[in-house]
Amino acid sequence: MANFTTIEAEARERAGKGAARATRRQGKVPAVIYGAKVAPTLIALDPRAVMKEIHTSGWRSRLYEVKVGDEPIRALIRDVQFHPVTDQPEHVDFQRLAAGERIRVAVAVVFHNETISMGLKRGGVLNVVRHAVECLCDPENVPAHFDADLGTLDINDTVRWSNLAGTEGIRPTITDRDFVIATIAPPTKSAEAPAEAGAAAAGGKGPAGKAPAKPAAAPKKK
Repeated sequence: MANFTTIEAEARERAGKGAARATRRQGKVPAVIYGAKVAPTLIALDPRAVMKEIHTSGWRSRLYEVKVGDEPIRALIRDVQFHPVTDQPEHVDFQRLAAGERIRVAVAVVFHNETISMGLKRGGVLNVVRHAVECLCDPENVPAHFDADLGTLDINDTVRWSNLAGTEGIRPTITDRDFVIATIAPPTKSAEAPAEAGAAAAGGKGPAGKAPAKPAAAPKKK
């Protein structure tokens, strides 16, 4: 059974830019719930509740029960519009969820066991190709995240879709290959750097181990 986050809302009666501005003057964020072949529901949200959600990881795949009126509406946040100067939320779009209708969501990938990964301990670098995976899911079966275990990986090893945990019953939108999630790349530091450092520590000797030539004496005045 999927977990739903409750978010409080107030009903709005009018649509349009003028009505949205009036809602903002009242200290609320205008929003709309659309989809599932139902007329859009106009609502207003507390801006603090909006900021709390979007500053919590995984909000794009989080399932919500929007409490407006007597019947809570199950939905996903699809878009948040921000003020270009203040970065405060100005409008929120929700997609209404319909039972049995698959939805497209981006599910975050969480990496585990970095500290015991042989590749990372040897200086390898975790190169994340996909921080989230787009999937088609039933609204009742949207995972909070997928898990990737790095504990057994060495340099040049990869994490693919088939290696993720928590994908049971989930279909990715990419179906033609077992796509890469992340790789452990070789160290990027040049091997020449230690040699150059050693030469500098050897008393300023040149590349062949010889002391630098003394400057030529100034010619005597005649």
